Amino acid sequence: MSTAALLRRSLSWPSTLRSRISMILLVGLAIAYGLSFSVLYLERYMSAKAVMLGTLESDVATSIAVLDRLPADERAGFVDWLSRGNYHFELGPGLPGVPDTSGHGAEIAAKIEDAVGHRFPIRIESIPGPISRLQAHLNLSDGSPLTIDVTPKGIMPIASWLPYVFVVQMLVIVLCTWFAVRLAIRPLAEFAAAADALDPNKKGEALSDRGPSEVAHAAKAFNAMRDRIAHYLEERVQILAAISHDLQTPITRMRLRADIADESPEKTKLLQDLGEIERLVQDGIAYARSAHGNGEKSSRIDLASFIESICYDYQDTGKSVEILGLIQGTVATKPHALRRILTNFIDNALKFAGAAEISVERRDTGDVVITVLDRGPGIPPDQIESAMQPFFRLEQSRNRNTGGTGLGLAIAQQLAQTLGGSVRLYNRDGGGLAAEVAIA
Repeated sequence: MSTAALLRRSLSWPSTLRSRISMILLVGLAIAYGLSFSVLYLERYMSAKAVMLGTLESDVATSIAVLDRLPADERAGFVDWLSRGNYHFELGPGLPGVPDTSGHGAEIAAKIEDAVGHRFPIRIESIPGPISRLQAHLNLSDGSPLTIDVTPKGIMPIASWLPYVFVVQMLVIVLCTWFAVRLAIRPLAEFAAAADALDPNKKGEALSDRGPSEVAHAAKAFNAMRDRIAHYLEERVQILAAISHDLQTPITRMRLRADIADESPEKTKLLQDLGEIERLVQDGIAYARSAHGNGEKSSRIDLASFIESICYDYQDTGKSVEILGLIQGTVATKPHALRRILTNFIDNALKFAGAAEISVERRDTGDVVITVLDRGPGIPPDQIESAMQPFFRLEQSRNRNTGGTGLGLAIAQQLAQTLGGSVRLYNRDGGGLAAEVAIA
């Protein structure tokens, strides 16, 4: 990466809204505070300068008039008395210097000339040295040389406690900025957390609508949206359940009529079609029931015996279902829902691989994980997430014997949520699929 690109990247906006608002507030307050300090400093400098020049004019005028009227032999006794903090008088030509052409020197010269009423020619020179000094040279009425040594002073020195006040002010600014940003960002964080925890199938707590009117309005709108989503989903499931349930009666009548019909290839095909429709209807009803948790209550079961009974049921029908590992102990769960999840996994494994293996383990977190494994073709990685969606079939043929209804995994996922668990699919090393359900 080039230096210019690195510079642009370093100067880019922060990624979080909290950082951006904090930067805007801190930079804005720092600039405003800097401008205020600069204006105050300039005003203080100009005031001190005006006081110094005004005092210089009035005092010098008086002092020169006194020295001019005193006898030459008495002037030395008054020189120290007439001197001030930023200037003093010297009887004599003073120190050699260089002509002063600065604006500050011109102002001082103008004030001194105004002070003496232009009666004495004045020459202003700058004296080289570590301290800025000016000397005004003039001759009194009797021709005696007089030097006015001026040490220009700026504003008064800054008090020793002022830096501490500045630090306290900056800390107050930072604290207020943090509080303001936190107050502005907190509703967004609450909205994000509520959106992440949104589950239309569960009745959760409504988002608090306390706070400013804008936040309260947004919270009410979010709660209303969640209720609408839950209503739409419930309505969709109810429609699916009603259609599936109502289809059972005509399917039964059609099957009865087909059974009393004469034997023929058409009768066989008709019965096969009716069987496929009946399986689709049954899966639709099962999916609708799983969306509402099927109303089953939790009970404590012996997990090893439970898994063995499922495995033996398949083995009794000649299916290849084996147990790789079990754990001893009991778990609190919904037995019928868990059985439906595992039978869906096993049916898929038998359909695509001809055999299934069951493994049970307990994680360090205390969760129990039941995994059904096969050595079938697996699922393309980019379709694993889609495979959990309703009516999604990996095989896009219309043959229900191979393609299925596409509801088995969706039913398993919804039933796992009613158990307080989760479902995960992943491809095995060496080929095959692993379908696991984790329950607390």
